Amino acid sequence: MHRVKSELKTYIEENILPVYSLNDRGHGTEHINYVLERCFVFEIQFENIDPDILYTIACFHDIAHHINKAQHEILSAENFYKNENMKNFFTEDERVIIKEAIEDHRASAKKTPRSDYGKIISSADRSTDVEDFLRRTHAYTLKHFKNITEEEIIERAYTHTKEKYGSKGYAKHYVKDEQYDNFREKINQILNDKKAFKELYKNINKI
Repeated sequence: MHRVKSELKTYIEENILPVYSLNDRGHGTEHINYVLERCFVFEIQFENIDPDILYTIACFHDIAHHINKAQHEILSAENFYKNENMKNFFTEDERVIIKEAIEDHRASAKKTPRSDYGKIISSADRSTDVEDFLRRTHAYTLKHFKNITEEEIIERAYTHTKEKYGSKGYAKHYVKDEQYDNFREKINQILNDKKAFKELYKNINKI
């Protein structure tokens, strides 16, 4: 990330990243740093990737998650596109690329991302650590699902994990990523034993 313009990086660090304190812990600045690191690992698999564009996409991609999780990719893209300060850093064509990549990043998206930037951010946004994924799932559940029982919390986690990362899960990937491949293999082994999944979930989240 040393190649990102210092003025852009300073603006985002001071004005954009603080907004992530409004999100649940699974979609806060720690997650953004994780996605950023992976984005800049994957960029070498593509040609002509602008580091400023990639950095900005990663930093904006979940900014509206606290407003509406179901439409957060659309709202986050709008948040970027309506930010007048971004016009100081990007041309109109570049701003459209950023907006579209943010819109396309969601795992459940039906269509392939419209650009290489969209493929990178979508892939970088995937989990690669089982324990971290289950902690993030738990943090989201606690914030958005009030007054549900412990059993319901665990059942929701199991269903969500299976639907997203199971053998027929909807999460797509567009880069070479050995970490992600290993994660999918581990998560499916756990999903095959629901009792073991529940025990692991309870141990990780101390419930």
